[in-house]
Amino acid sequence: MIGRLWGLVAEVGEEEALIDVSGVGYVVRCGSRTLGRLPAIGGPTELFIESQWGEQTGMTLYGFLDRHERRAFVMLKTIQGVGPKAALAVLDVLPPAELQAAAGRGDQAAVSRAQGVGPKLALRIVTELKDKPIGDGLVAAFHAAATPAVPAKPSSTGEAVAALMGLGVAEPAARRVVEQAALRLGDETEAPALIKAALQELGR
Repeated sequence: MIGRLWGLVAEVGEEEALIDVSGVGYVVRCGSRTLGRLPAIGGPTELFIESQWGEQTGMTLYGFLDRHERRAFVMLKTIQGVGPKAALAVLDVLPPAELQAAAGRGDQAAVSRAQGVGPKLALRIVTELKDKPIGDGLVAAFHAAATPAVPAKPSSTGEAVAALMGLGVAEPAARRVVEQAALRLGDETEAPALIKAALQELGR
């Protein structure tokens, strides 16, 4: 099964993207939020893939920009009445951390903002997810939700985005190039290295 793709964005449609991996084009179904965050045509990207096999449709690939979104997608699909389309729609309006928070407070109204998700299904989703941490990186935050908040150190990516915006780069472009730099260099990369790599990306 395909778990990850690293390649160049060849095409972006309303519901899917074509990713060129060493000359082979993979059609990947994505939510609108993911499609909107992909680099421009020809730009490199990494997508975390969830594969699904159907007798009528064959293999379908669903793509996400980080592993937490993929895990949230898998967890949503385990809920009765939630298919791939509804799961993508939920993640379009609620990224994993926000979905976790909405489930924790029983906020079915937030979930029902997703296209095609009615109040009954939204209630089922928040009920099923209420006591289930969605991703590895969210477990600590989930269990610490009841403790007093401690000011967190800004993330390296956040610092890098802020620095680029200070140089006059628009926020969407700043986030895009910083995310690409973080994918290439690793999540633990310090802000100065991310800024340098992002500026190089902008200069291409």
